[in-house]
Amino acid sequence: MQTKSSTLNIAIVGSGICGMCAAITLAENGHQVTLYERDGAPPEGDADNAFFDWNRRGAAQFRHPHAFLGLICNLFAQRYPALLQDLFEAGARKVDFAEMLPFALRADYKPEPGDERMLVLMCRRATMEQVIRRYVEQFANVTIVNRCHVQGVLTDTSTGAMVARGLRVRHRGDAEQGSGQAEEVLADIVVDASGRSSKFPQWWRQLGVRVEEENDDAQIVYYTRHYQLRPGQEEPVRGELPAAGDLGYLKFGVFPGDNGHFAIILCVPKAEVSLVEAVRQSDQFHKICESIPGLTPWVARDRSEPTTDSFGIGAIHAVWRHYVQDEKPLVHNFFAVGDSSVRTNPLYGRGCSTGVLHASILADVLADSNVPVTRALKFYERTSAELRPIFDASLSEDKSGIKRANALREGRTLDKPDSLKKWFGLAFGDALSAAAAKELHVVRGIMRTVNLLEKPGAFLKDPSIRRTVLRYMIRGRKRNAATRLQPGPKRQEMLALLEIPDAKNGQAEVA
Repeated sequence: MQTKSSTLNIAIVGSGICGMCAAITLAENGHQVTLYERDGAPPEGDADNAFFDWNRRGAAQFRHPHAFLGLICNLFAQRYPALLQDLFEAGARKVDFAEMLPFALRADYKPEPGDERMLVLMCRRATMEQVIRRYVEQFANVTIVNRCHVQGVLTDTSTGAMVARGLRVRHRGDAEQGSGQAEEVLADIVVDASGRSSKFPQWWRQLGVRVEEENDDAQIVYYTRHYQLRPGQEEPVRGELPAAGDLGYLKFGVFPGDNGHFAIILCVPKAEVSLVEAVRQSDQFHKICESIPGLTPWVARDRSEPTTDSFGIGAIHAVWRHYVQDEKPLVHNFFAVGDSSVRTNPLYGRGCSTGVLHASILADVLADSNVPVTRALKFYERTSAELRPIFDASLSEDKSGIKRANALREGRTLDKPDSLKKWFGLAFGDALSAAAAKELHVVRGIMRTVNLLEKPGAFLKDPSIRRTVLRYMIRGRKRNAATRLQPGPKRQEMLALLEIPDAKNGQAEVA
């Protein structure tokens, strides 16, 4: 029988950020790790080579903005300081708590213990993957098999349970998918880190194991365009105008990146057919950015120039897969991590951080027990305890966004609740928004949640924050609600600016 310290042969499907971080933590625990990756290795060269030349068809979000929140930044600083330094040397940006503050609060800001933990690391995902992969390649007990198509999972049911035993793979080399050498590879543990396009639920279903899934459509499409500062130009001062916000019919945000690059996202409800068509077109995308005060200085033609056309991603769903049902694991020696198991709206920027946390949970569970059933149950328990609150908060934000967008498009208002409970909820939300613009201790609490340093909403248990929010409630909803309004064109004004018809109903999908 294996002991807790036994070396395991672990097969990880997918070498994205979650898969590679899983490889790091498992390799540090002494296990032999093999990563099976459908795409090729990153090209030689710098971050620009990785971004423009690396064909990562297996990662749908590869060229969309990414950020490492405080949760993962602190984990790297504690466990992998050399990796964090490598990211900085590659041009990754550290945005600390002082830079996140509303502009009006900066002059009187005095650091307090804990502020240093609230930071965000920003760079292009290609840069993140390139740097982390080079770090992983230094481990003697990690092998990365590139251009390898995983075709199925090997199993054993001789004990009466479904047990993962390995993978069926086809090595593609330089040929097209489906050609090359096929083989079966055995493993003590199989890890699914293949992301949102995971085929494992389908393979388990074919083997008679049905994985229950929660799946909620956020009803949005998400478009990105990358820009680069012109020589000698600097980024606009952060905080003077909101570089991220919600106009009701459109969400927007700037993601500063590495080496003078930045990305802008525009997020549109699928029902806004005309706007979806507009953001697909690069000239219209740019015109939208020029019309929003918080984005205008970023896209000024004398400050920056686009480096890509606009491109989108659809099928944005909140997904939770239950690999433990009725307190029994469906499969032994199999674990799904990151987006393969738990997926939230990428608009909130939580995916990288929750994926790395999930990988860390797996490493801890495998170190603590050698019993397959115990491992599966402990992994699911910790996943539920640590990731479920984040998932639920993200799903709640999705549903609120859908309601607001639908009401705005249909000319309705959500500001006249039909019950005292709903009124209090809206009034409290308005008061919290207003307090966050002027009260530093409230901002600290919110930013702890944003950076995943505590469970969502935990800061509201602080008596001083509750008193402050209640004090703002006394001012009245009308005054507080004004802080929710983001500078920018109203819906009809935007449609007129873009010279497109008003389509109030319908569905659009990402191209």
